[in-house]
Amino acid sequence: MLPARSILFWIACLFLSPLAAEQKISILAYHRFGPNAPERMTVSNRVFETHLKWLQQHGYAVIPMERAVKFLRGEEEIPLKSVVITVDDGHKSVYTDMAPLIRKYRVPVTLFIYPSAISNAKYAMTWDQLRELEATKYFSVESHTYWHPNFKIEKRRLPPAEYEKLVAGQLGLSKSVLEKEMGHEVKYLAWAFGIHDLYLEAIAKKCGYTAAFSIGRRPASAEEGMLGQPRFLMQNGDDAARFETIVFNAN
Repeated sequence: MLPARSILFWIACLFLSPLAAEQKISILAYHRFGPNAPERMTVSNRVFETHLKWLQQHGYAVIPMERAVKFLRGEEEIPLKSVVITVDDGHKSVYTDMAPLIRKYRVPVTLFIYPSAISNAKYAMTWDQLRELEATKYFSVESHTYWHPNFKIEKRRLPPAEYEKLVAGQLGLSKSVLEKEMGHEVKYLAWAFGIHDLYLEAIAKKCGYTAAFSIGRRPASAEEGMLGQPRFLMQNGDDAARFETIVFNAN
């Protein structure tokens, strides 16, 4: 027998319009994958496939970030049961462990990359691997600052002028390097450590970002600012029951 929460959800789906003002969307933020999960930020392949299966079995549409942004701006309708999948940093396990499952379930993913690590750090993917992933049409690359600084720490450490220069460099250089390497416009940003404020948002807008994403255990909606939309930080402990709660909270 279905739990009472699930019954209420399916009843709501029959009556709510996709254009309802209260419609929200869960944006999921992953980091690393693998056969095992030695720490909480790594989601095991088994748990991740559990998430994908749950979405498929319950009739959810995994939509591209571009479509989600248009929805959040009120420019496009989306299915009532919609989810966005994102991955931060550029860890090589995206290529080795996540990508085969994405090809299997055929869903879109946005990769938020900090380019200083790409083809440099042992833990990171290469530019060729990123281009290969984009060629599948399931993956799209966007920005995650240039080298993932903690802006709270840097603001305390640096004089105002130097801090402003650092922020502009982190946001602008990341965008320009990614556009050069990937061959397409980069419009979206994921804030490093989820840190953002009105000052940082203003610089992001000046650099040409049209939407930016943070971390927060709540769904994205039109009520949030477009340069600080929340995402659910996904961990290996998010089993099927907890995953249902995350997705359910957006509807």
